[in-house]
Amino acid sequence: MVERTGFRDVKAEILRRIRDKTWPPGALMPNETDLAAELSCARATVNRAMRELAEQGVLDRKRKAGTRVAAAPVRRAELKIPLIRAEVEGEGAAYSYELIHRKPCPVPEFLSPYGVTGEVLSIACLHLSDGQPYQLEDRYISLTSAPAAAAQDFTVLSPNEWLIAEIPFTAVEVSFTAQAASDTEAAHLNQPPGSPIFVAERATWADGRFITFVRLSHPGAYRMTTSY
Repeated sequence: MVERTGFRDVKAEILRRIRDKTWPPGALMPNETDLAAELSCARATVNRAMRELAEQGVLDRKRKAGTRVAAAPVRRAELKIPLIRAEVEGEGAAYSYELIHRKPCPVPEFLSPYGVTGEVLSIACLHLSDGQPYQLEDRYISLTSAPAAAAQDFTVLSPNEWLIAEIPFTAVEVSFTAQAASDTEAAHLNQPPGSPIFVAERATWADGRFITFVRLSHPGAYRMTTSY
């Protein structure tokens, strides 16, 4: 069979039929094999389209029970781990980077709930936009789960870039807060001590293995935008 339909086309067609009530909320979807034959594509193409729609809350997939149109579709915000260099350059500014420290150390107590064992690599670095502080990165990488990090000096390539390129994540936990800058954060971000800063804390896993925890501090004027 020559495939004439891509997964985006399949996804669009499924959405069209859901919107015109061909498949109303709660309706059982055709199986992947039948839908693939109808749309002249491979079953894997249908599977990918349905998987994405399930991740977006449009479909409800249950093993052995089939796939149904979600009774109450959920809109989910999409949050990507940004490449800081690309983020800065996307704003039309010149990116630069400074390593503050890099050292192996025992697992800090606050990481105990994540089940981290062995040593971690502690890294602090500063990302700059047109020479001005943009983001202070305070990171811990598990050397048990990511032993290759021990060979990286991170003097030129930031841990943000290295991790995105080398270890695809499968799960992420993120929190956002507004906090008062500590003396250390204030010094690196050129802010008065105690001034408001935007903080994101993120933990990532790869196939169940804890990889890294990072605290990202930004000057108070920083703006984050997501889409859904």
